[in-house]
Amino acid sequence: MKRVLTLIAVLVALAAPAFAVQPDEVLADPALEARAREISKGLRCLVCRNESIDESNADLARDLRVLLRERLVAGDSDAAAVDYIVDRYGEYVLLKPTAGGANWLLWAAGPLMLILAGGIGLFYLRGRARASEPEAGLSADERERLKRILED
Repeated sequence: MKRVLTLIAVLVALAAPAFAVQPDEVLADPALEARAREISKGLRCLVCRNESIDESNADLARDLRVLLRERLVAGDSDAAAVDYIVDRYGEYVLLKPTAGGANWLLWAAGPLMLILAGGIGLFYLRGRARASEPEAGLSADERERLKRILED
């Protein structure tokens, strides 16, 4: 029974999210460390792509974590530290990019394309409905001619 419980405990520990922050990176001040962890969750690892620097084991992610902690120890606010990193590495480093400037086009592209596709679909369906409308009935001359053709 002890072996089973030990095995379950080990599996649960392995299944928990592993953070890549090394012990030598951790700040002595718990408040600063908590700020650094919170900020690093929103910064992208430029090597791993859609993984935060807090979760990445890449060397560049480590460098970014150290740089962030240096900025916080130097007295920067959260926004100032993030701005420093964005100025240095570009806006791509943010996991949630801002919705200002040229990014408005990217943020608006999805809804605009949906509206455009809906309009095109509606236009197509209305045109198709008009094309499938039944034609007016045959005139008397046409009925007489059709009757003669069918009798032959």
